[in-house]
Amino acid sequence: MTDAELIALLRTDDERAVEFLFREHYDYLCGAVYRVLPRAEAVEDLVQEVFFELWRKRHKLQINTSFRAYLRKAAVNKTLNYIRDQRIKTIDVEKAPEPSSRHTEVTEALEGKELQQKIDDAIDELPERCRMVFVLSRFEEKSYKEIAEELDISVKTVENQISKALKHLRQALNFLGVVALFVGYIPF
Repeated sequence: MTDAELIALLRTDDERAVEFLFREHYDYLCGAVYRVLPRAEAVEDLVQEVFFELWRKRHKLQINTSFRAYLRKAAVNKTLNYIRDQRIKTIDVEKAPEPSSRHTEVTEALEGKELQQKIDDAIDELPERCRMVFVLSRFEEKSYKEIAEELDISVKTVENQISKALKHLRQALNFLGVVALFVGYIPF
């Protein structure tokens, strides 16, 4: 089936399109996700979520590349978001201060959510490779050498990507007036 035929089937709620895409790309996507997050228990769940999202958004799909490229990008982005979210949950639990009052607790929670959303948005704006390197470094706490080996790139490329990511994040968050808070939230 061509990509155009698949999109047409998806838009008419024909499940055969998702079944076909699943059979054709599942192993490839599992490999792509495993390369970013080598945890077998999470890989299959993340790839299945990609196909679930594809079905859920089937009427709004705008695919400008091949399905293979679209699904790979969706899988990598879902994986990076998963890594970021898991790391942030860990940070929140470990560093949660004892609230002094209910009002203070609510105010701090709202400010924290707003800040987190700004940080997430800034990270999501990064190019895919840059974002992947940054997330592996900051949220998976991998060394530059480990990232270089995992992504089959040089350590110098990792350094350049981290530098590029940090520059973008500083600019994005400084523009929003939150750079001072960000410095303490995600280590530079």
